[in-house]
Amino acid sequence: MSNVEAEEMHLMEMALPMDTSNESPTSEFSSVVTIFDLCWEDILIPKVLSLLSLKELFTFRTCSRSAKRLVEAALERCKEVNLSGNNSTTINLAFSVLSTCCKHLENLHLARCRWLKDELLLPMLAGNKRLLKVVNLNECPHISPMALQPIIVDCKNLKVLKLSKCQWLTAGAIDALTLHQNNLEEIDISHCPAIGERCLLIFFRKLNKLTILSVANTAITDQVLVMISNCCRLLEHINLVGCTAISDYGIIALTTSCTKLKSLMVQRCDLITEHSLARLRGHVHIDKPRSSSMLLPYMYPLNPPNHLFLQV
Repeated sequence: MSNVEAEEMHLMEMALPMDTSNESPTSEFSSVVTIFDLCWEDILIPKVLSLLSLKELFTFRTCSRSAKRLVEAALERCKEVNLSGNNSTTINLAFSVLSTCCKHLENLHLARCRWLKDELLLPMLAGNKRLLKVVNLNECPHISPMALQPIIVDCKNLKVLKLSKCQWLTAGAIDALTLHQNNLEEIDISHCPAIGERCLLIFFRKLNKLTILSVANTAITDQVLVMISNCCRLLEHINLVGCTAISDYGIIALTTSCTKLKSLMVQRCDLITEHSLARLRGHVHIDKPRSSSMLLPYMYPLNPPNHLFLQV
């Protein structure tokens, strides 16, 4: 031991109270206070880790064992996971970690995740089925109707379900959804060609709390719109883009009963004209511009009368 170290030890011994002479003089000074000594539940998780992105949390998780435990405790309390459009090479491994840690999720956004498969999604749904309110699986091509089973049967608090461009969605899955989910407030089944008119007629019969509906490019008909008008009176926004089978008859029935309607999307619906849209303009947002052809007969008559002018 050097002279400097001996002197430091001597000073430390002199600074200690007499009744602690039997303890090691370096025990108190060897402990170092770190950020992990702060209260996790009251300070670190709600005040610090809640400000970090998911990527930053995973980076911090690799720093030490204590950091790993802290991040996992934060993920357990996490209420939302948003990986929409994230298709990085190792994202499936990160998702497996999330499935293990997250137990209180309310919102799950996985749109356009090409890596997502049933074996990855099912554990996540099983661990969070009690609290899930929003599930977004838009454009997820590699999962099957089996992955919807826990959503349909066990997610009793589900309010929003998005399944746009899910070619695997079948009429049987919609029938099961009809039996178990009556509290949906928003649903998106756009670009799902397997869903037919019969299935939709039964489906909308029980959705009396629906406020947002997207059925763009589906087989929806005027009869389905009449059913929606009778059963979904709270509807505020509806997307019917590309639904070529609907006409003014269905739009008039819909807008007459759904008095809370705020937006109506009817682009590329060739049978819908100003006959049904004109009275809505001004208080309902309509994506289809006013047709100039409606004004032409008045501005430029197709068959102008033949006047005879006599010159005297």
